[in-house]
Amino acid sequence: MTDPFSRRVLLRTGAAAVAAPWLPARAADAPWYTQTVGPVVEVETEHGRLRGGHGRGALAFKGIPYAGSVSGKNRFKAPPPVTPWTGVRDATRLGPPALQPAGTSYGEHEPAYSEDCLVLNVWTPAVKDGGKRPVMVFCHGGGFESGSGGHRVQDGGRLASTYDVVVVTMNHRLGLLGYLYLGELGGAQYADSGNQGMLDIVASLNWVKQNIATFGGDPGNVFVFGESGGGLKTCTLMAMPTAHGLFHKAGIQSGTMLRGYSKDMATENARRVLAGLDLGPQDVGKLADVPADKLLAIQLAGSKGPLGTPTKGWLASHPNPPSPLYDDFGPGDWGPVVDGTVLPRAPFAPDATPLSADMPLLIGNARDEATLFEMGNPDFFRMDDAALKARAHQVLGPLTDRVLAEYEKTRPKVTAVERGIAIETAIRMGNHTVIVADRKSQQPAPVYRYRNDYESNHPIAGTDWTLRAGHATDIAITFYNYDIPDLQGNGPGLAEASKAMSGYFASFARSGVPSAAGQPAWPRYDTARRAVMLLNSQCRVADDPDGEERAFWQSSAKAG
Repeated sequence: MTDPFSRRVLLRTGAAAVAAPWLPARAADAPWYTQTVGPVVEVETEHGRLRGGHGRGALAFKGIPYAGSVSGKNRFKAPPPVTPWTGVRDATRLGPPALQPAGTSYGEHEPAYSEDCLVLNVWTPAVKDGGKRPVMVFCHGGGFESGSGGHRVQDGGRLASTYDVVVVTMNHRLGLLGYLYLGELGGAQYADSGNQGMLDIVASLNWVKQNIATFGGDPGNVFVFGESGGGLKTCTLMAMPTAHGLFHKAGIQSGTMLRGYSKDMATENARRVLAGLDLGPQDVGKLADVPADKLLAIQLAGSKGPLGTPTKGWLASHPNPPSPLYDDFGPGDWGPVVDGTVLPRAPFAPDATPLSADMPLLIGNARDEATLFEMGNPDFFRMDDAALKARAHQVLGPLTDRVLAEYEKTRPKVTAVERGIAIETAIRMGNHTVIVADRKSQQPAPVYRYRNDYESNHPIAGTDWTLRAGHATDIAITFYNYDIPDLQGNGPGLAEASKAMSGYFASFARSGVPSAAGQPAWPRYDTARRAVMLLNSQCRVADDPDGEERAFWQSSAKAG
């Protein structure tokens, strides 16, 4: 049976900057949006000298190693330190994305996928000028299995130059290579396994602490944020002792993680991987010699269900499973493991991790998340009430009639497709956003909650629909990259919406309170008022938007 909810996915250089000749032309390359151009600028880091350039109004340094090799004997372990280099290392082009399924990532002129992918990118208005700019560190999306910090709409040049901030993105291990847990099978040498991809991100934050002052940033004012899978990673970092103190504010966009993998389930996944390679638990050490492409093939096979246990459609395959119906990873998935050490407890279950009690949080999701997930399923956008009920039943089971009745009551004048989008958005993203915001708001630090309402006019092939306020349509908007063609489309009010959203995020990075020129003040979120900023070309505050539906889901969770 077909799964009805399948997913588809000029500036100041500073007195100490060293201006060099323009970058040499590469005859084979036409200009591109995120190209780094001359004059070149050199800086000295803790590990060696770098040569960067200019891009989208800022200085750009790309493909910088923040840790050592994680292949071979270093697989499934915490990343080793960077090996210092001599001479001047070119940092004008992106480094390799993590090993992942073909056809993902979307950085411009990125090199091939690589197991050794621990590189980061920095954009800044100036270097070595004594600046104390807020640092905005972005975790890319793609769940825990795909994506890249080099995606072109995540280019930080315009954000850095417009708001006088430093922007950092990074690549890190993904999928099986990032989250295979061998702690129960491989002994002490694999004690950090299951969370090695997250430890990569921690290593990047340590690099920021050591080096970002050279790039005009303040290591004492770091904002970590991420969209989709990047939001899940941000949740995880908030509960990791090794990340504590390395960042000071958090942002979660359309992706929350309450629990994570249990050691038992993660160990069972490891047994299946070994069996798929004709290895036993006693052969864990042999994994260092398996070709990386073969490990990726095993990962991809597992995501389709043949490693021994059937999947549960998108409930199992999606890294942010729905609440309240299902709240854990499924067989064949990859993600952080609550191992009691690297990740001592779940980030937001049964409550918000106390480790980040004093950390302000900016959190939200898009109004129409589901449109992106159904982009490859034109039939979804043609369904009537009967088709909606049939689809919903596969996911909701005995709760189907109650859910449909509720949405017929709260949205009586909309089509079955629109109700389907609203229901799927709630169970994929919306409900978890409320849970995390509610639980975090019980702590001392402020929470600010939003909903992205800007409607993209990006067409959905095979239908007369557009993405509307769909999943990931807000990434380019947040980075003030609305002019780079992507999911945000090119509709009216786009520049204004991007100015508002990027302004709110940059001001939050600076002060812990979001504000934007010409837009309303943003109230702190609590469970009494439930104030939510509705982000658009003209933003507005709404108290408990869609509150009746929120209350319904919360009561259903208690009843279940």
